[in-house]
Amino acid sequence: MARKLETIGFDADDTLWHNERFFKLTQDRFETLLTEYSERAHLHDRLIAAERRNIGHYGFGVKGFVLSMIETAIDVTDGQVPGHVIRELLDAGQEMLAHPVELLPHVRDTVEALAGTHRIVLITKGDLLHQERKLAQSGLGDLFDDVAIVSDKSASTYRAAFGAHPGGTDAAMMVGNSMKSDVVPAIEAGSWGVFVPHDLAWDLEAADAPRSARFRELTDLSELPQLVAEIG
Repeated sequence: MARKLETIGFDADDTLWHNERFFKLTQDRFETLLTEYSERAHLHDRLIAAERRNIGHYGFGVKGFVLSMIETAIDVTDGQVPGHVIRELLDAGQEMLAHPVELLPHVRDTVEALAGTHRIVLITKGDLLHQERKLAQSGLGDLFDDVAIVSDKSASTYRAAFGAHPGGTDAAMMVGNSMKSDVVPAIEAGSWGVFVPHDLAWDLEAADAPRSARFRELTDLSELPQLVAEIG
C-alpha cells in the first residue's frame, strides 16, 4: 500500500538557515546613508517598489537587492548620489554574499530524521552560486536526494520538482516560511503545504493562508516529524 507521503521538500532561506535578517541590516544601512536626502519611511517604500519592479529583470537574491538599492539611491538624489555611497552599498552586498551560514533551531535533527524515512529535496529560489555556496556551508547537502535552485516558485515549479519522484505531487509536501512561495503554489500543484513562520519576513512574500485540507502551520521544524507521521 502506497504511503500518503513519499517526498518532503524544504525551502532554504529562513526555513533552514537565517537570511532575511542580513537584508534587514543592510536596508537599515542603506536608509542611514541616505537620510539627508529622504525620510526613512519614504526610502523603505521606494526600495520595496524598486525590488518589486526589478524582480522580473534580476530575479531574487542579494545581487538584485543591491542593484535595487543603487537604483533607489540614484532616484531619490536626482542622480546626485555620492560615489562613496554607491561604494558602501556594493560593499554591503559583498558582505551579505560572504556571510557565514547559521542554521535555524531544530533544522539538522529534523532533516536527518526525515531523510531516513522519505525522499528529501531542497527547492529554493535565488542566485545559483550563492545558494550553492550556502548549501555547501550548511553541512546538510548530503541529506538531500535532489536540489532545485529556481528563478521563482509556482505550481508548475512544484509539479516539475515533485513529479520526478515516487508518488508525484500528490505524495509530496513542501515546507517553508513563505506563504506566497512555499505553501500556496505547492497546494495548487496538489501537494501538502506546511507553513513554518520566521520572525522576519520580506514584504513581497506576504499572502493569505489557503483554505485547504492540505495546509498546515507549525511553530517550528521540531514539530514536522510528528506531522509527517500523522499524515502517513
